Amino acid sequence: MRGIFLSIIAFLVLNVTIHPQSGAELCSSAKIKSYEKLFKSDQINYPGDSNIDITYYKLDLQFYYSSKFLSGTANINGVSKKENLGQIFLDLNRSMTVQNVIFENQILTTNHTIQNRLYITLPAGRNLRFNEPFSLEIKYNGYPESSGGFGTIAFGDRGLKSIYTLSEPYGSKDWFPCKDTPADKADSSDVWITSEPFFVSVSNGKLMETVTNQDGTKTYKWKNSYPIAPYLISVAMSNFVIYNTSFNYAEGKSMPVDHYIYPVSWSENTKFALDKTIDMLRIFTEKYGEYPFIKEKYGHAQFGFGGGMEHQTISSMGSFEETIVAHELAHQWFGDKVTCKNWENIWLNEGFATYSESIYLEAKYGKAAFMNDVQANMNGAMNAQGPLYLKDISSVNSIFNYNRSYAKGAIVLHMLRGVMGDDNFFKAMRTYHDKPAFRYGVVTTEDFQGVCEEISGISLDYFFREWIYGENYPRYNIGWNQSLVPGTNKYKLLFRLKQTSNNNPQFFTMPFELKIGFGSGRDTTVAAFNSSKEEVFEFFVSEKPVSISFDPNSKILKEVLSISALRDESLLPVEYSLSQNYPNPFNPTTIIEYSLPLSGNVKITLFDAIGKEVKELVNKYEDRGYHKIEFNAENLASGIYIYKLEIDNFIDSKKMILVK
Repeated sequence: MRGIFLSIIAFLVLNVTIHPQSGAELCSSAKIKSYEKLFKSDQINYPGDSNIDITYYKLDLQFYYSSKFLSGTANINGVSKKENLGQIFLDLNRSMTVQNVIFENQILTTNHTIQNRLYITLPAGRNLRFNEPFSLEIKYNGYPESSGGFGTIAFGDRGLKSIYTLSEPYGSKDWFPCKDTPADKADSSDVWITSEPFFVSVSNGKLMETVTNQDGTKTYKWKNSYPIAPYLISVAMSNFVIYNTSFNYAEGKSMPVDHYIYPVSWSENTKFALDKTIDMLRIFTEKYGEYPFIKEKYGHAQFGFGGGMEHQTISSMGSFEETIVAHELAHQWFGDKVTCKNWENIWLNEGFATYSESIYLEAKYGKAAFMNDVQANMNGAMNAQGPLYLKDISSVNSIFNYNRSYAKGAIVLHMLRGVMGDDNFFKAMRTYHDKPAFRYGVVTTEDFQGVCEEISGISLDYFFREWIYGENYPRYNIGWNQSLVPGTNKYKLLFRLKQTSNNNPQFFTMPFELKIGFGSGRDTTVAAFNSSKEEVFEFFVSEKPVSISFDPNSKILKEVLSISALRDESLLPVEYSLSQNYPNPFNPTTIIEYSLPLSGNVKITLFDAIGKEVKELVNKYEDRGYHKIEFNAENLASGIYIYKLEIDNFIDSKKMILVK
């Protein structure tokens, strides 16, 4: 994806309108549409120089609007992560020309001819030690690659000029030298922006000073004091109308909430839309904890991009529809404070922001609005192709695919909320971004899973394995019947779940709810755990069941293919089978399931990888039906084992992997 958009506003309708798409759809479709013409996968240098860690960026930038030219000085601090380091490289697009690089008052030798990398050779005899800090000053200039450059577009008698950046995921290098990966967060940053006085210039953090220079230009000096990923550093410039508000987050304490809007877009409707930001801040603070950049600001800067971009403390917005505003604000917690360590884990950014739209609607407008939004995302998630954890990050359509990274990511969180319960889920969401090991840092799916398991006290390996690394969703055939229990006034309800075949996983393990309706008009909801491809459950109730509703609160991404009445013989298996154990790999326990169409003597034996018998797991007469055992391998060594089922003339075996 080509990231920089130092460009003109080129859209035809600047007034705020209500958009039928969700915030996630706006974000996804606009990013893909804007980037697909610019993105060149063969120019990706990701993930940068592993021998250095960047700790600080100061960008002193001068923009020449009429000539579409950028002149900059980058002061970069870093730390060597290698002993005896004599050469480093930074990511910088070759459209930019480097005048010189200064290190300890010496001009260094550089090479900017290989891909989009600036190779810097340190002075002879001055190699860096491991963990030794260093500072570089890089003077550069050029014509940044962009969608439209710096030309002027006139709207009738109202000339509109604008410059903006958008660097996610690989575009920071298009306008400043950096280590262009989300994994490398600087501890802080400064952005100084100089241009003709027409421009009001906006960036991350707090405005420290505005200087009118002798040549008539103006310099805006912005300082960010929080850790920041390179793609979240931004510039937005135009003759903005500035609308200042504030968020009162505690008694006697407030934070600026500032909006920078094009004059042609400013109206009472715009003001009404922007004022909702305060309520969003309140709701997300209640759900997630304190706004992460409370010492600086939050705000919006309008730009010529159809969706939005969660630049730290100052989201860039092409629309002010309610859900896109909520989406980008939620990113300040999930994406900016804690940032996906790599683009394979982009769902940790986009899925969280998308589900936050639903959470905002739930708090603001109630359950019905929440469920409408969840259902819309479920519809998208059912069209997702491939695992939520991305295998291809060279494709814009892959990284920012709405159905997968946004909708399915959101629905995975919705399902996790159902598994964990509201209290544990929101406690996990708060803990995740504020855990000392992750706070203002970078995270992976395993980090989030660990927090959820810590809070809930249960293993969630099955859930993350099938929903993050697996594909598709369960498709169920449902059967049920009811009968009076002899000699009692209770009824037994038999309920069968049968999943169609899937590839990865073979079937989905999930807790579920079943709503049972009675002739009196009353109902009750029961819960159970489905852990096999075909499973029959028994529920005992005090009234005669007349109806059922599977997953009545839509907590599972699923499709129900059929609902039918069960005959007694339909509850039994029609063939012998031995299922793959789950989880697999495992430590130290796993489940083995098997089915018997006829009763008989069952023997299950465990062998090591070379065929030596290790243990007899089952040796007994069993009735026909579905069976499962839990095997504890606590006393066995890690490795590959084989378990074999023998009954009559049927023999089958499977491999299992024990990992300690």
